Amino acid sequence: MQEFKNFLSEEDGMGVVEVILIIVILISLALIFKEQITELVEKILQKITKQAGKVYK
Repeated sequence: MQEFKNFLSEEDGMGVVEVILIIVILISLALIFKEQITELVEKILQKITKQAGKVYK
């Protein structure tokens, strides 16, 4: 029983607050660099489309 109480009071690992902060930071970075990310993804998809045409020919 004492081991179970120790397990419940253990504070190792990430807490909810830390996870929420990481999510907020990632979302804000995505919003800040939205245009650059969009351009990068479009260029990558264009290259994939061009090279996929070579495979089918």
